[in-house]
Amino acid sequence: MANTKSAKKAARQTVHRTDVNKARRSRMRGSIRKVEEAIAAGNKEAALAAMKEAEPILASTAQKGIIHRKTASRKVSRLTKRIVALGKA
Repeated sequence: MANTKSAKKAARQTVHRTDVNKARRSRMRGSIRKVEEAIAAGNKEAALAAMKEAEPILASTAQKGIIHRKTASRKVSRLTKRIVALGKA
C-alpha cells in the first residue's frame, strides 16, 4: 500500500486512468464489432457506415496510447479489405 502523499495520489490517478482506458478500449471493440457484424451479414452499405465511425475511434485509441498505432492501422486495413471483398463476392 502507498505510504507517502505522492504515492497515494499516484494510486488514485492510476485507478481513474484505468477506468478511462477501459471505457475507450470497450468503445473501440464495440465499433469494430459493428463493422464485423455488417460484414458477416453481407451488408456493404452498413459495413461502410460502421467503418466510417470505427476508423476515427481506432485512431484516437492509438493516439491515446491504449493500442499501438500500427495495430490500429492493421485493424483498419484488414477491415477495409474485407469490406472491399464484399463487393466482389
